[in-house]
Amino acid sequence: MADFGIRFFLCNILICAVTGILLITKRAFKNHLTSRMQFNLWFLLLGLLAVPFLPVRPIRFSQVLLWLDKLKNAAASNMESLTETAANANTLGAAKQINDFALSVSSKTPSIIGLILFGIWIIGILAMLLLVAKSRSRFYSMKKSSLPLQNREVRMVYNNCLNEMKIKRNIPVYSTAFLKSPVIAGLFRPCIYLPIHLISDFNMTAEKHAYPGGYQGISNVCSNAADIRYTHRASRNSCPCGADGLRPIRYMLLHELQHYKHKDAIANFLMNLFGILYWFNPLVWFALKEMRNDREIACDTSVLKLLNESDYEDYGNTLINFAEKVSLTPFPFAAGISGTMKQMQKRIINISSYQKPSVWKKVKGTGIFALIAVILLGITPMFSTYAAEQNYYPWNISSEKINLMDLSSYFNGYEGSFVLYDMNNDTWNIYDMDHATLRTAPNSTYKIYDALFGLEEGIIKPGDSVMAWNGADYPFEAWNADQDLYSAMQASVNWYFEEIDKQLGSSTIQNFIRKIGYGNENVSSDLSSYWMQSTLKISPVEQVQLLTALHNNNFDFAPKHINAVKNAICLFSSEGKNFYGKTGTGRVDGRDVNGWFVGYIETAGNTYFFATNIQATENATGSKASEISLSILSDIGIWGE
Repeated sequence: MADFGIRFFLCNILICAVTGILLITKRAFKNHLTSRMQFNLWFLLLGLLAVPFLPVRPIRFSQVLLWLDKLKNAAASNMESLTETAANANTLGAAKQINDFALSVSSKTPSIIGLILFGIWIIGILAMLLLVAKSRSRFYSMKKSSLPLQNREVRMVYNNCLNEMKIKRNIPVYSTAFLKSPVIAGLFRPCIYLPIHLISDFNMTAEKHAYPGGYQGISNVCSNAADIRYTHRASRNSCPCGADGLRPIRYMLLHELQHYKHKDAIANFLMNLFGILYWFNPLVWFALKEMRNDREIACDTSVLKLLNESDYEDYGNTLINFAEKVSLTPFPFAAGISGTMKQMQKRIINISSYQKPSVWKKVKGTGIFALIAVILLGITPMFSTYAAEQNYYPWNISSEKINLMDLSSYFNGYEGSFVLYDMNNDTWNIYDMDHATLRTAPNSTYKIYDALFGLEEGIIKPGDSVMAWNGADYPFEAWNADQDLYSAMQASVNWYFEEIDKQLGSSTIQNFIRKIGYGNENVSSDLSSYWMQSTLKISPVEQVQLLTALHNNNFDFAPKHINAVKNAICLFSSEGKNFYGKTGTGRVDGRDVNGWFVGYIETAGNTYFFATNIQATENATGSKASEISLSILSDIGIWGE
């Protein structure tokens, strides 16, 4: 919860930036987008607002591009179709046993600031829910007092509107004295509520213009009033039976039915939901307000499409004539024709300048919408609170050098990745690109480079690397003895490498880390644990790149020191074939959550570098990662007896 509070706060900074950019972009392309497309743009923002609450990490856009590239260039390598079940292979043969000793670290202490932010956010949500509950209560009171629409002429107009819009569903219509403007409400069972004063206005108009016989004669004189199309002012004036009163009601009913036709109840639900979740973010509230305005303009435009040009003025006059009578919709979950005077002014200007969009404008608007959607999709991972605590390696490589592999059967029950680099062909074979660039704690695999730093500084030497055991009782018997570089690496003896770090000092370690470009280069935590589920993180791709640099000595270190480290991680050696590797296990609160096996294989004709990382809530060990790695390497023919 504390971590979520911090990450959600950081996400909101990005959300504000993107919202501002979207507002500017929308204004810039206003003349190129239809009213409906302008409204639809807001759904892209709603999608981004949902990302911080998703329980899974979103797929990154770079991975989508790689998938598309592979579909286009489907000349598949045989390595891309590896789906056989992995066997428990002991393919190292005479190789030395891979030891995997790891100490447990405690989970992080919750951040006080994070807890405070989370608590304030929850209190705000509860306050917002109380307001919604109060509004709901008022709505149900209004609903209970509403009566089914009785006015025959208005019902005829309503039925005609349903036929005109080709809506077959029976949407009940009620009249109520507790509303000033029509609304449609209901996510699953929509109903339209008409204020009684609108019907009364129609009745008064009918009585004023009625023939002898009064209002009761309307049905006889003009029984098909609802069928009048009201397309010309002359025809309207020739009917003194209340048609002028019916016309505004017809427009309003068409407007409310447009809300139903375009599923605006769902949009209402989402806007209210995100208004509650982002109650503290004024820019989100402003965006949601603009979305509601654009929704009404889009509905106005949809109504205008049903009318003749001569009726546009009448529709605009309806808004003007009722501007003093309508008010803001009192229920946030309902959609209506109402709005503030400023919003009404904007809508009337839109109506007065409305022209039916050309095919070219529709095509152009769709293209702009698609472009904006693609851009927002590319930055979506930045809004994930899960990804906010993670760090991805910004790998810049041509997709032509990457072969995506299907190795899911080997990783049964684990999240993770397998990365293999073929040095001769300069190609990468990767399972799960997302995890391949995801940085996580290196754990004991870091000892490869820690030993190299110690050698470079003269703390240990290739021929003199022995450190005396201090007599402490360690949890692993192999640790309770004097150690040299070889034994300390094979048994992954923590105290040996901690002593190297103490003599190196934090500033020297930081300099070496930066020199070789190790992961995120963050060693800001305690010297005894910065590489154990702490600040230092690295991705499988970077592990392979560093192993390649180590093999080629791109670090420009002393060759004898490079060779000393290679000898310390050598697991198998025979004529023409050498196997080097190191495991690592991240143990948190007694549970193994992060397993590594990294290394490389030298053959007579090539060298292959690999890194396997697995993650789970438990049983994710370096030993399991090595088992998976050996099975894969054996099945693809790189390693075997």
